[in-house]
Amino acid sequence: MESSIFQFILRHSTRQQVVLTIMTLASFPFLYASLDLPKRIVNEAIAGKKLPETFLGFHLDQVTYLWVLCGLFLILVVLNGWFKYIINTYKGRLGERMLRRLRYELYVRVLRFPLPRFRKMSPGEIIPMITAEVEPLGGFIGDAIAIPVFQGGTLLVYIAFIFIQDPVLGAAAVSLYPFQGWLIPRLQRKVNQLGKQRVRAMRQIADRIGETVSGIQEVHTHDTAAWHLADLSHRLGDVYDIRFEIYQRKFFVKFLNNFINQLTPFFFYAIGGYLVIHGRLSFGALVAVLAAYKDLAAPWKELLDWYQQKEDNRIKYEQVVEQFHVPDLLEDRLLSAEEDLPLRGTLTFQNVGFGEDGGSRVLEAVNCDIPLDGHTAVIGIGSGRDELAQLAARVLLPSSGQIRLGETDYTALPESVTGRRATYVGATPYLFSASLYDNLVYGLRHRPMRAGEHEEPPERRRRRLSEAMLSGNATYDTRADWIDYAAAGCDGPADLKARILKVLTLVNLDDDVYAMGLSRTVDPEQRPEVAAAVMEAREAMRAMLEENPDLGRLVERFDPARFTMNSSVAENLLFGTPVGPIFQPDALASNPYVLHVLAKVGLTDRFLEIGHKVAETMVELFAGLPPGHEFFERFSFIGFAELPEYQAILARTAKDGLGALRPAERTRLMSLPFRLIPARHRLGLIKPEGEARLLEARRVFAEDLPADLRGAVAFFEPDTYNAAASIQDNILFGKLVYGQAQVGSKVGRILADLVDRLHLRDTVVEVGLDHPVGVAGSRLSAAQRQKAALARAMLKRPDVLILSEATSGLDTASQNKVHSAIMEDRKGCGLIWVLHRAALARAFDRVIVLKDGRIAEQGRFEDLSKPGTVLHEMMAAE
Repeated sequence: MESSIFQFILRHSTRQQVVLTIMTLASFPFLYASLDLPKRIVNEAIAGKKLPETFLGFHLDQVTYLWVLCGLFLILVVLNGWFKYIINTYKGRLGERMLRRLRYELYVRVLRFPLPRFRKMSPGEIIPMITAEVEPLGGFIGDAIAIPVFQGGTLLVYIAFIFIQDPVLGAAAVSLYPFQGWLIPRLQRKVNQLGKQRVRAMRQIADRIGETVSGIQEVHTHDTAAWHLADLSHRLGDVYDIRFEIYQRKFFVKFLNNFINQLTPFFFYAIGGYLVIHGRLSFGALVAVLAAYKDLAAPWKELLDWYQQKEDNRIKYEQVVEQFHVPDLLEDRLLSAEEDLPLRGTLTFQNVGFGEDGGSRVLEAVNCDIPLDGHTAVIGIGSGRDELAQLAARVLLPSSGQIRLGETDYTALPESVTGRRATYVGATPYLFSASLYDNLVYGLRHRPMRAGEHEEPPERRRRRLSEAMLSGNATYDTRADWIDYAAAGCDGPADLKARILKVLTLVNLDDDVYAMGLSRTVDPEQRPEVAAAVMEAREAMRAMLEENPDLGRLVERFDPARFTMNSSVAENLLFGTPVGPIFQPDALASNPYVLHVLAKVGLTDRFLEIGHKVAETMVELFAGLPPGHEFFERFSFIGFAELPEYQAILARTAKDGLGALRPAERTRLMSLPFRLIPARHRLGLIKPEGEARLLEARRVFAEDLPADLRGAVAFFEPDTYNAAASIQDNILFGKLVYGQAQVGSKVGRILADLVDRLHLRDTVVEVGLDHPVGVAGSRLSAAQRQKAALARAMLKRPDVLILSEATSGLDTASQNKVHSAIMEDRKGCGLIWVLHRAALARAFDRVIVLKDGRIAEQGRFEDLSKPGTVLHEMMAAE
């Protein structure tokens, strides 16, 4: 990247800067004319001096001449405004394009960082640099040349005009500029140094905040919040001191400029007045000079502000570029080249060493051959095993020595080869914040394979493509089909789904995805076949529960004419699933329509009484109990922190009655009945007559529901799929019965048998693929993340699969199952596996044993497992 911001500007926007300069220069004659015209209006039209007999061939009297000159002045005002509008719009577009280009280039640099670089730079440093720190550069780049040309040219026009009126006044106008031009840069230097300190300090703060977010569990585990607060407070104090000193110095410069600018009018009034009195200067000329000088301060101030902005943005740019200037940056060719080369033969390590800058070598003098058509196990003591695997995957580059693939330099192969033909999976894989499906097919998205469908107009697409090209950005279409089906051994989307289901079974993730699918919702309009299959399963479940009384006691099915004892009062009232926040259970007590329904059926006072009794019971049960007591779980609608509020409400009602409650307190009490589940809480507050009233409220709620609220709840209807409920809830169409032993596992087995019998399992698993994995896969367990990463790697069918303790998070039974499945699937293909247990190497063709970063022994397992070998010692230790 260019070392200075002006080199960056000139390299990527010279033509646009020239256009801006030409437009700016073209505006100056009109600007000068707008300065000269007022003098003519005063001296000729108003004073009547030198009134022309004809103007442009027309005979004009004094008033008509005045109107003509004023009309010309108005035209000049419009023209000057038009020039400013065109120039500023062009500058804005140019600045945004250049900012987009800069951010894109910085992001490309991040992709080219060698892996060890990320151990020195945290996301908390990188992200603000690409987003916030370069933000001001966009506006400055558009102004970088246009502002000094425009404002400097404007200043020269004003000065020339003043000199033409009178050289003495012109000299007075510019007399202090040389002094300001000499002094201000010297005052700015210290501000520049402080600016650099501020940028570095803010990056450190961003890094600390990022560390806190990533390590928040450790903060709470070790009670170190006070230390982190003190550390942040100290660093914020440093930033405060720096910024305050910057303000002091900047405002001193402004004070100095303002003071100097106020001296010049003194010369004008004194000298100009003297010249007018003695008849050496016309009164109109003095008025024009004073008007010009009034405007003269604005471009000079703009130039001074531009200088300060230039220095600020120069520092920002240089500070960012300094962080992104990495000596061992990956070659751009490795990312962009489109080559294809099958990884066949033998991977040869020749005296390979690896270590980070300034650190000890993790690998030293490694010499080995790894056949890429066989299975190689890597085990060892100490460091170096994972680094060896990453070198084999070309994720890391060696610090010394060579890695060759036959006669080819393996480290020089582009990622179009190594990223598609080889795959590495570590012990802590990363999943992107997307669906599980998107993460599984992630390794198949290298380049757009087929054009996609667009809803936006073609003109807008062409404009966006043109802007991307002008900004130096990638022009790939994100809406195209990027999936390389052939790489996965598939013909299309349907074939790929079948392949994914097979891979999920191979890595033992199918049951997890099946459970995810049961808990997900499906839009029946987009996937009508799934909704129809679920409705078939619902009918089969209904028949099973009716035919078998024992099964019927496990699930209480929804019935529009019956109160559901195992549902909450809120669920009984809505008799449906809330869509959005309007009818969520916590919002019902303050919802105007719900309150209208309760009032219409005469339940308002009863709800308030039930809420009061529930609060009394809770306070009686919970008073004096520690947080986390089993009673809080049993009455889950009340938390420990809420107890004092309810105690205060009860104290008020005991003194003044329910009628004296404030609106917020009434809402608090009325929210409690909505959370009651009669079969679970067993407080006996919902009597048969109360159930009948609630059924009446259910009917009124559905019948009177305004049209604009109908989309806020999906009602339970026996013959209709509920789009807001999960697949499992749609099949059961009811609630699990409280009080039954192991009701969840029993119903789960019944449901699984039913799904298998109706051949719905693959459909449910496909729905489960839409499950969002969360930030970095946080919504999955560690074992599920490892399985998903393995599935992603297996789906690519790479020439060589490199695993580094990729199953360490699985239990023993799952490990054995996954190991056997992967070994079977990779027969005849390359497999390099860093094992966390030496005994697992028994099934491999070749074993490499590392000890403290050096190869201790290598060969067949049978030869290395004899007494006296490092492998034998490791197995004995296990």
